[in-house]
Amino acid sequence: MSAPFEERSGVVPCGTPWGQWYQTLEEVFIEVQVPPGTRAQDVRCDLQSRHVALAVGGREILKGKLFDSTIADEGTWTLESEYAADPWVQDQMQRKLTLERFQKENPGFDFSGAEISGNYTKGGPDFSNLEK
Repeated sequence: MSAPFEERSGVVPCGTPWGQWYQTLEEVFIEVQVPPGTRAQDVRCDLQSRHVALAVGGREILKGKLFDSTIADEGTWTLESEYAADPWVQDQMQRKLTLERFQKENPGFDFSGAEISGNYTKGGPDFSNLEK
């Protein structure tokens, strides 16, 4: 039996008391559960090259040193409703994750200009059951 896609692709959500975090080959995502009615003005996010801090409504959620340096100017944060997920954004993320998985599984090939079409949801087709 093959490992789940999340483990094969290196995208493994890490649950925490405040939400979860996960990373791709190039990005780190931190998802924090906030109280209903939270506004952008209630959020304080401080990302520095080796440090991150987040407070919501004056309450510190997370604060700490990062494992490696980041480019702080490239960091972004959004406040989203769980019901307002944009289907186009989800589609683009699935395509990106599928290409990252293909690159990791086939390191000798260059997928930088590739485009995904067809069945790529949930990591694309599962070929683990095919005979070798």
